[in-house]
Amino acid sequence: MALRSARKSALVDQVIEQLRAQISSGEWPMGSKIPTEAQLVEQLGVGRNTVREGVRALAHAGLLQIRQGAGTFVVGNSEVAGAMRRRVARGRSGEAMEVRRGLEIESSRLAAMRRTDEDIVELRKYLDMREDAWKRKDRAAFIAADLHLHQAVAAASHNKLLHDLYLHLGDAIGDSVEAALGERMEEVPHLDHTGLVQAIIDGDPVAAANEASGYLHELMGDN
Repeated sequence: MALRSARKSALVDQVIEQLRAQISSGEWPMGSKIPTEAQLVEQLGVGRNTVREGVRALAHAGLLQIRQGAGTFVVGNSEVAGAMRRRVARGRSGEAMEVRRGLEIESSRLAAMRRTDEDIVELRKYLDMREDAWKRKDRAAFIAADLHLHQAVAAASHNKLLHDLYLHLGDAIGDSVEAALGERMEEVPHLDHTGLVQAIIDGDPVAAANEASGYLHELMGDN
């Protein structure tokens, strides 16, 4: 659905409502990158500052996330979802990791039962990116590939609510991976995810859940 041109009165409020409608309708799904500022200016027929204020308002509400140099992404589909995301961010360490364990084990199990050929292509792609980044000791690339791989597993579960919940945890998960890596990747043991991806491809839910439980056990340092 094309965006309607905003009228002159209360321009910012109208832009906010139109952007919110794109998100809530699913035209801009969770995790997707929204059009650039210049594209929104053209679509809405308003000034750059008006668009910028509207985007910032939705970022403040937790629906959008502005990533310097990468663009603006949908991270919540309602103010309630945005509030949940902020709550997750505040409880990053222990609580977020416990929630992550529950989501990843279940998403891995479901993915092994429901994955499609398209899901398998995505899983292999991000696993290869993750392994390549580890070999090159590219910290930023590894963190990004790791997050994308786990999001791909959640997507392969074909449980939209579970996938959305996992996307809300994105920042906290990225932070936990970054903290686990420390400053020198050479000093950290590699948590290989080849077994996880293979179990999902093989359609073995028990093995997939065990693989997820195993690497999370190591990551969280459980006794």
